[in-house]
Amino acid sequence: MPQNHKKKALSEILDVKKIEQVGKPIETANGLPNECYISEDYFAYERDKVFCDNWTVIGVGSLIPNPGDARPYNLLGIPLMIVRDKDMKIRVFHNVCSHRGFKLLDKPCTLKNVIRCPYHSWSYDFKGNLIATPHIGGLNIHETEMFNKSNSNLKEVRTTVWMDIIFVNIHGNELDFNEYIKPLEDRWSKFIVKEDQHSLVHSRDYGYFNLNVKSNWKFAIENYCESYHLPTIHPELNKISNISDHYHIQGLPNRFAGQGSKKYNQLIEENKTFDNFKNWTKELSKNSEYIALFPNVMIGLHIDHFYAFWLEPISINETKEHLAMYYVGDNSANGKEFEKMRKENVRMWKNVMSEDIGAVEGMQEGRSSPVYNGGNFSPVMDNPTHQFHKWVADNLN
Repeated sequence: MPQNHKKKALSEILDVKKIEQVGKPIETANGLPNECYISEDYFAYERDKVFCDNWTVIGVGSLIPNPGDARPYNLLGIPLMIVRDKDMKIRVFHNVCSHRGFKLLDKPCTLKNVIRCPYHSWSYDFKGNLIATPHIGGLNIHETEMFNKSNSNLKEVRTTVWMDIIFVNIHGNELDFNEYIKPLEDRWSKFIVKEDQHSLVHSRDYGYFNLNVKSNWKFAIENYCESYHLPTIHPELNKISNISDHYHIQGLPNRFAGQGSKKYNQLIEENKTFDNFKNWTKELSKNSEYIALFPNVMIGLHIDHFYAFWLEPISINETKEHLAMYYVGDNSANGKEFEKMRKENVRMWKNVMSEDIGAVEGMQEGRSSPVYNGGNFSPVMDNPTHQFHKWVADNLN
């Protein structure tokens, strides 16, 4: 997104009556208008209202496992930097030196002791404190009474980590995260509790993949929320778990939506399975749930594994999808005896996610039609997707 792109009012970008139409009962509602998928002016507006005002996902902690590990992240033109400090806390800073605005970090790396600016070598510790200002008072004069270093620390972003997922709130105006996530944690208390969350371990060998998709980020969420497309897009998966085996998930308050299955079958090899969550209710052992936590992360929860599938919007019609895989305990996550099973599990999920690419790219191409009115919803099959449309519409005000 160009940094100098002038932000317009919503009424200058699209007919606001079309946005009002989204909030109508599902039987008469239309979806978000075309401009929400093809307009650069809308994309700039959406960055602030949808991504910066809310808890937005920018990665997972397993990608920076050790002290000093750091990764840059571009949030729709906003340069950020994710760092694990020496106390193992994950911090996110604006990726810009306080001196002359130079971008500090260009690529993932492991820092030794400081975050050093390549321009004039001003340096910061992993908590963002400015600790070195070489030659600030002239040659070999590194301190001066005329400059107070404490006023020029890195600008830290409001950050929290939940189930290893890194959330940021750029504008610092969202609910406290514990309150924000409580409705989902309450829902999942019949599957996992806090103790179980801490048992999650990232798979180091077959625990991550990414996909590049030529579509707007919202289409991935819309698609993920419903099982309506199973017979046509996932014919093999549909043979195992079809539409009749699924149920809708509509979280209130309106922060998440998705679908669940009553027919999850654990992967079995040589009479062994991955370890299970200890507190998972026995009568729900065949249940799995797939929710989108708005705006940009999709989560898959099963009795024996968990994944975080988050979206990195690159442009109005380009998205990078990331998936990180977790298991219960280190043996399932990284033990040699489960290596073949981990490889098969991630192969299966990559295949499922890849099958969706044609669907979301096809919707992107269709949004160029001048006669398309945002579409309609099945009153029976599309409720979670309609909920996401309403969430976006509500956040545009």
